[in-house]
Amino acid sequence: MTTTQTPTHTAGITGHGALVTGAGRGIGAAVAEALAEQGAQVALFDVDPEGLREQAGAATMAGHSVRAYPVDVQATAEVDQAVEQAERDLGPIDILVNVAGVLRTGPVVDMTDEDWAAVFAVNAGGVMRVCRALARRMIPRGRGRIVTVSSNAAGVPRANMAAYAASKAAATQFTKSLALELAPHGIRCNVVAPGSTETDMLRSMWTVDHGAARTIQGSPEEFRLGIPLRKLAQPCDVAAAVIFLVSDHASHITLQELYVDGGAALRP
Repeated sequence: MTTTQTPTHTAGITGHGALVTGAGRGIGAAVAEALAEQGAQVALFDVDPEGLREQAGAATMAGHSVRAYPVDVQATAEVDQAVEQAERDLGPIDILVNVAGVLRTGPVVDMTDEDWAAVFAVNAGGVMRVCRALARRMIPRGRGRIVTVSSNAAGVPRANMAAYAASKAAATQFTKSLALELAPHGIRCNVVAPGSTETDMLRSMWTVDHGAARTIQGSPEEFRLGIPLRKLAQPCDVAAAVIFLVSDHASHITLQELYVDGGAALRP
């Protein structure tokens, strides 16, 4: 006899408003999908309108409650207006997940001022702008959960990734500092730090002789350890960590940094 199982929703997510930046693809899309599957009403923020339409269409077809908002997190006015519109459309946003990010690689001696500024404007500045806009609304309500998707590169030096690593370290420490300020208001802030995850961003770093296998094995000449679990992360692996941290199962967890990298950073 075949039985139909009802999906189990994680406590503290169903019925709540959630906002995910960088939701048009990769980890952001996986996080948005996971929140929608848990019964959240999800605002999708991304600078790519086409990616947004694709993700929103798929979610709507699956019966989920989502709304798409083309937003450049580098622009304060766009962020503030989009957050205001999202709350008008979906109600109070109680969950924020910062995923939007950009990558520019290369030696520091070849880096331009524009490269440095562009990476920081999104990876650190974008986190600050969206957090600020929502924190101003969460504080009077006395509730909220914020997760910043950073990177294990924030805690492990990476050759040819100085701007990215530094920007992610900035986003990580910003989120933890924000957690101290918001804790008295019942708002929790945590960080998820993925390692090599099978996304377009990771694939853009591969050359003919530097693909998934070499990423898993490591590269001694680049001072990179391999991945002890012998596999790349999938976006859904990162999303699962985010779901835990925004749920009631993590109700006494704040100021924490959860590495999701298969052991690559050898963190204690």
